[in-house]
Amino acid sequence: MAVVTSQLPSEGKCHTYDPQSKPPDLGHSMLKYFAFEDGYVNLNHGAYGSLPLPVASECAKIAAEIEACPDRFMRFTHRTRLQHSRELVARFIGAESADECVLVPNATHGLNTVLRNFEWHEGDIIIGASTTYGAISKTIQYLSDIPPHPIVSDFPLIFPCTHAKIVDDWRKHLRLVVSSDVGSADTVKRKIVAVIDGIISTPGVRLPWTEMVKVCREEGVWSVVDGAHMVGQEVDINLAEVKPDFWVSNCHKWMSAKRSCSVLYVPKRNQHIIKSSIPTSHAYISPTDPRAPNFVDQHEWTGTMDHVPYLSIPAALEFRNWIGGEHKINEYCHQLALGGGKRLAEILGTSVMENDKGELTANMVNVELPLAGVPGTLEVDQFLKEQLLFEWHCYAAHYYHNGQWWTRCSAQVWIEVSDFEYLGKAFTAICKLARDKFAKQ
Repeated sequence: MAVVTSQLPSEGKCHTYDPQSKPPDLGHSMLKYFAFEDGYVNLNHGAYGSLPLPVASECAKIAAEIEACPDRFMRFTHRTRLQHSRELVARFIGAESADECVLVPNATHGLNTVLRNFEWHEGDIIIGASTTYGAISKTIQYLSDIPPHPIVSDFPLIFPCTHAKIVDDWRKHLRLVVSSDVGSADTVKRKIVAVIDGIISTPGVRLPWTEMVKVCREEGVWSVVDGAHMVGQEVDINLAEVKPDFWVSNCHKWMSAKRSCSVLYVPKRNQHIIKSSIPTSHAYISPTDPRAPNFVDQHEWTGTMDHVPYLSIPAALEFRNWIGGEHKINEYCHQLALGGGKRLAEILGTSVMENDKGELTANMVNVELPLAGVPGTLEVDQFLKEQLLFEWHCYAAHYYHNGQWWTRCSAQVWIEVSDFEYLGKAFTAICKLARDKFAKQ
């Protein structure tokens, strides 16, 4: 294997910008604002995010400020800066108040904070989906494996399908669970908690999450929304209107903050559920204390850590506003996902995972890979990773769903259709090798 050695970005990268100047056009002109290796084609932004260089420069300034006088910053400055970040995020997601939003390292952390704070009882039920993110699916299983062993209910999802079918099937599933006597004779006191994806990780498709939350409310089921890919990929989010019981999203993926940084939204009506941050903070107070709940205070300091990612939110939003703002960014990325996905499918001779109404594609597009007969094994997955990264110097996520291999491509402001074409060339060669090596005879 010809291993690609890391190439430092070429000269000409832009670590700052004049907010009064005209920004470059979206597309390859934006590459100078990102630290990618020369020639690297990054179509997997959705996995970890990609920090704009001007935001990285602001992060370096914050880090230097912290090191100049750690005690002053940690004991005085930090709290005010963190409050500002929370206020910005709260407005961004349509929360009623910044005191309904706290920052946590990642969506998995935030969802664990919610699920582990519920007081589970025998007969309680946790609903996940067949497409629930791996770590969250494992969290649900872990909670079921320990006393008092809440029951896991799996909601099957197979794509492509329509949003109307998903909502209809969701309602039927919830009603079946609510009306069942599984696990407990006392169905009145039984708690049912549903984990809902806003945009699934794999397949990278958009779900009708607002309608699914509404169905939960109608059926008396707690709604916990995994919005890991939502902030910065779905515009005009209004949580005060949708009213999920809990909602989590990564700020370092599509909102351009430094990794790792996520927002955990808990409306005031439900903050009594979150009795402790994870890990438990110095600010913890007993639920019996008249001052409880102190949701925000507990999450302001959960131990010494790098606070720079949380404080990078203002710089991230300023940069995004300069290059055009949320609607322009998302319109570009969405149209690119549609056009790039179509072109990639043409090159591979396959199809895009989409329905007739075009409901599934946001800024990630899913395209079938020409790997008929190749099993969905970790060995194949590793082979695809190595070939893409070390032989072709590019990457897009790939996964096995409904008996087929797919790739999930993340459209972003530095990408053009030609990048999808390069990926098509790479996958054409790689898939031939994979068929020869792994296809069932």
